[in-house]
Amino acid sequence: MSTRRYILISPCRNEAAYIQTTIDAIAKQSVLPAKWIIVDDGSTDETPKIIAAAASQYPFIEIIRRDNRGERSVGPGVIEAFYAGYSTIDPSDYDYVCKLDVDLDIPATYFEQLMQRMETNPRLGTCSGKPYFLGKDGKLVSERCGDETSVGMIKFYRTACFEQIGGFVRQVMWDGIDCHRCRMKGWIACSWDDPDLRFTHLRPMGSSHKSISTGRLRHGSGQYFMGTGPLYMLASAVYRMMAPPLVVGGVMMLAGYLKSMLTRQTRYDDLEFRQFLRRYQWQCLIKGKRQATADLNEHQAKNWSLQGYRLGTLSSECCQKL
Repeated sequence: MSTRRYILISPCRNEAAYIQTTIDAIAKQSVLPAKWIIVDDGSTDETPKIIAAAASQYPFIEIIRRDNRGERSVGPGVIEAFYAGYSTIDPSDYDYVCKLDVDLDIPATYFEQLMQRMETNPRLGTCSGKPYFLGKDGKLVSERCGDETSVGMIKFYRTACFEQIGGFVRQVMWDGIDCHRCRMKGWIACSWDDPDLRFTHLRPMGSSHKSISTGRLRHGSGQYFMGTGPLYMLASAVYRMMAPPLVVGGVMMLAGYLKSMLTRQTRYDDLEFRQFLRRYQWQCLIKGKRQATADLNEHQAKNWSLQGYRLGTLSSECCQKL
């Protein structure tokens, strides 16, 4: 069904401490990318020299440079940089597209395994492995990401799905909204904690701007923007208190949410989406997230459409199994 042509697009800014590790990991992939666009978003460290050297060594690397806007901008800024790369391609040239951070160490068969799984199940629209970071004791620690989402630092998409959901919104919760929009359209979004798909996040999630606590505060604000209900937010914050940084992370998430609610910040301007999200979150609280997601995926299968699906025509027998 697939030619396994995938493109990586990597927004980056001042990543000299990590990017060579990611470059080496991509160069060792069992299936190499058809293209890797690295968008240098105004780096002021050694990043430009490192990626220039990589581009001279690997013909699949292409570099786009943007002007220095003065500071790192997470959320909207990252997605703006992503689209600086995405706008230069014809999506129909690629079966898969991946937004890839450059502070990761990835197993050599990572992308090959994802494509194998997506070829097996045509409803898989986006997926990933699980991120781990190195703890103070030298052991790998899970970042505790849910199975119902592909993780933001390595979002791997079937191009047909990415186009059908309208891509990423240019807001802080872009990496949550996209997976819920997948389910609205009948696609499946997921991640797996299989040993062969675990990767190392060289900089723990949420720490790229000032500190992890600041990142958790921002995450809470993003949850409010997305449309998350108060009770679900409370349950999510309590769960996060059990992950590093213990207690503080969950408290900061809740503080970010409450601050946005009390100051009446704007919310994602799609009422149908917010209603869909609230119904799903209530079912998660009642049934548990795993069962609620499985039930929703089964229910939403009727909304999945082959319209625009460019990876080949499925047989009627295959369609009946979806």
